[in-house]
Amino acid sequence: MAGTLYLVATPIGNLDDMPPRVAATFGAVDFVAAEDTRVTLRLLNHLGLKKPLVSYYEHALHHGAAILQRIEAGEDCALCSDAGMPCISDPGEQIVAEAHARGIRVVPVPGASACITALAASGQPTARFVFEGFLPVPKRDRRARLAALQGETRTILLYEAPHKLRATLDDLAAALGPERPASLCRELTKLHEEIVKTTLGAAVEFYRDHEPRGEYVLVVAGAAPGAVQADAPAKEDVVAAARALQQGGLPPAAAAKQAAAGTPFSKGEIYRELIGRE
Repeated sequence: MAGTLYLVATPIGNLDDMPPRVAATFGAVDFVAAEDTRVTLRLLNHLGLKKPLVSYYEHALHHGAAILQRIEAGEDCALCSDAGMPCISDPGEQIVAEAHARGIRVVPVPGASACITALAASGQPTARFVFEGFLPVPKRDRRARLAALQGETRTILLYEAPHKLRATLDDLAAALGPERPASLCRELTKLHEEIVKTTLGAAVEFYRDHEPRGEYVLVVAGAAPGAVQADAPAKEDVVAAARALQQGGLPPAAAAKQAAAGTPFSKGEIYRELIGRE
């Protein structure tokens, strides 16, 4: 009989936020699949547990098949990231998708997630939001993603590392406007936690003179419904944005609809471009 794949959330900073069920699940499973075994080993040591560890992160993603084979053979596995809910901006999502394809039981063991924690405390609208994770690094893909976000009316959640924060704020201010409200949430639940409600332009100015420190969640207000962008994106940029969304897992129709929102182009126009170039 096959085992179970548990998706185990870990504290995003403060170990006192550890839910009892998380600790109990780590104690009950046969082995742990971790983003970084060194980080998870410290967590298990804190809990007084010893468990076999295997890494699944990027260069070790080929371990995914071995992890699933062990579960199919009857072992229970706890999959966890370094902090927060696994599989969110995390390659563990590939293992979970394959587990479903193989008929393996997947059980979430929830806990804190940095993006939802930041949204709740940001002071920005929370009724509708979109999680973008990290912006693409290649300039063309980044430009396309930002073009797609120009007409986004939902609150936008982004992750960013300190050494890339200034460039990301510059790009966001240029694409969405310096007056766009935003909250910068850093080091959530940790000693130097800070949540600042400001604007993109003011954030750019502040970090010209201050060194970014810690991991950031950026919570950016959406565009006002019906707002017209001063510089409408070119059609090829919208198509590129739709293609990037499609590569991220959205079906062509959904990618075209999201990319076309707030632009002069219809969903149908962008969809036809996507299909015509496949």
